[in-house]
Amino acid sequence: MPALKITPTQFGLVVSVYAFSAGASGLLAAGFADRYDRKKMLLFFYVGFIVGTLFCGLAPNFHALLLARMVTGLFGGVLGAVCGAIATDLFEYELRGRVMGLMQTAFAASQILGIPAGLYFSNLWGWHAPFIMIVLLGSVVGVLIWMYMKPIDGHLKLQGDNSAVRHLVETVKTPNYLFAFVTMALLTTGGFMLMPFASAFTVNNLGISMEQLPMIYLVSGISAMIIGPMIGKVSDAVGKFRVFIVGSLLMSAIPTPAQRGSFMSVSSSIQQMSGGLASIVAGLIVVEGAGGKLEHFNTLGYIIVGVISATLAMMYIINKSVEGKAPAVGPVMETPGISE
Repeated sequence: MPALKITPTQFGLVVSVYAFSAGASGLLAAGFADRYDRKKMLLFFYVGFIVGTLFCGLAPNFHALLLARMVTGLFGGVLGAVCGAIATDLFEYELRGRVMGLMQTAFAASQILGIPAGLYFSNLWGWHAPFIMIVLLGSVVGVLIWMYMKPIDGHLKLQGDNSAVRHLVETVKTPNYLFAFVTMALLTTGGFMLMPFASAFTVNNLGISMEQLPMIYLVSGISAMIIGPMIGKVSDAVGKFRVFIVGSLLMSAIPTPAQRGSFMSVSSSIQQMSGGLASIVAGLIVVEGAGGKLEHFNTLGYIIVGVISATLAMMYIINKSVEGKAPAVGPVMETPGISE
């Protein structure tokens, strides 16, 4: 914000433009998500994400960064859906809590490694540095995926003759799916309201220096990295709703294998769009006061409490539906995964 001399509202727009473009691409890709090898889908959108991130790192001003974020969102918005579809293709329902718990450690690892390192190198070389670092590291990961991941195409045997548009329409109009989509939208609201302004609030309102900020993320990241897999195992043992580690854990059991990619894409799209809207609303609520302090930040908390309360009730209903049909969606598909 200080480097580009932008307001909280403009910063919220930088965050939300990624979400909106990601949401649009998720809807466009939903009709094709189950019609191709998931490895090819993953690599296509992954390469686009890396290129878009490079544009972010080279952006000289606010408007260029806004455009680069839009390009990145067009590709990055589908990646989560593809990864979720891959995970649910390869693991039966009884193991998905553990798998999703391990996947959540990726977010913890980003706190432990990405955010502190990004803040540190930003202080040294400017805000462009983290984007360039992501491009370098992401390129290495992309090569490893291309070399070592086997094709994941077992779902193709379950496809009918529907066109891409018809496949998307059938997914969207399914009543059980619609309820799940609304729930996922509410689950996303909290993070997109608070997270974009968390660093500014910590520094300007709580008085923690930029040099100390990486330690905050380091401690929280280590905690999440340890607890994530533990919670995943517990969710398999005692039930998903009781643990409620993450909404996608239950959502992965709702769609049939033939519609899993499409469901994940639409769900991801709705999450991104709701998150983008939440960022814009948060940017309108929060204002920058004297000395850079953020005012009305507590109002966001009150809104999120209400959203979470509604989400808990909806998750209870989804949990009952999933438990009732879990045996029918449990078998593992005969799909090759990561090669040894």
